[in-house]
Amino acid sequence: MTLIRRAIIFFSTLLLLVGCSTPEHTAAPADWIAWQAQRSESVAGTNGWTTLIGLHWLHEGDNSAGSGSTNDAVLHSDKLPASVGTFLRRGTNVSFTTAVDANVQVSGQRIQQVDIVTDTSTNPTRLKIGSISIVVIQRGERIGLRVRDSESPARRNFKGLPYFPYDPAWRLEGRFSAYPETQRLRVPDITGSFQNFPSPGEIIFNAGGSEWRLAVAIESDLPDYFVMFHDDTANDKTYPAGRFLYVEKPLSGDRVVIDFNRAYTPPCGFTEFATCPLPPRQNWLPFPIKAGELEPASIHGATH
Repeated sequence: MTLIRRAIIFFSTLLLLVGCSTPEHTAAPADWIAWQAQRSESVAGTNGWTTLIGLHWLHEGDNSAGSGSTNDAVLHSDKLPASVGTFLRRGTNVSFTTAVDANVQVSGQRIQQVDIVTDTSTNPTRLKIGSISIVVIQRGERIGLRVRDSESPARRNFKGLPYFPYDPAWRLEGRFSAYPETQRLRVPDITGSFQNFPSPGEIIFNAGGSEWRLAVAIESDLPDYFVMFHDDTANDKTYPAGRFLYVEKPLSGDRVVIDFNRAYTPPCGFTEFATCPLPPRQNWLPFPIKAGELEPASIHGATH
């Protein structure tokens, strides 16, 4: 066999092999990669979920706060003085008065007293003491202090977010079916209480040859439908309580896209100080959705 003929056979065989081969996974689209970067920022950024170091519910009247053990709200940080100040609750109204020796700032200005805007607003009051920040949150009738430290160990030790490989098969077309009138979606949360969401309808989609429905919720500060769901990957691959997902509202008609590649771990997967709602039973799907975020490598300090 001549050298030229051998070369022809070799390259013909190589081209045949290349033509018959397929990549193991579909290349991830750029917008999904960008979404992952946004997710990482929401978990490990300077205001991310890994910065949470405390959650303290306020009772009616005066609530002293600080690192001292005699406070109503004991803020566990050696960066804080024994007394930070006092939160006065009157129903859903809260004001704050700074302790004499504490340096508490709002928007870069030292303050002595301030009427608090809670997190029901898109621009809540943020009290700052060095790397510590405090925001007052409202969950139904409960009012609490959410305490963050931008230099927390959990943030410094964050290992990143694991994902299933991108799978275009889990980017599904569906339709939105509106209820005759908006309903109240009442769901339990991770703290043992309940949260209420307006629910205008359901998303209907097909998977595995069957039709499935997911009730959607509305969050006042976000334009998209909010979906809380649970599937069979929660048994061993994803966060046990379930995952969250946003679905864009249809611009016209009823067609929507449900991209489960963007399903993500709730905040309670990263901190014990979150107040996550849990998926309602009607949003439990009896099959695995192998797309989106996997269970975090470490939850509340325990490696899995």
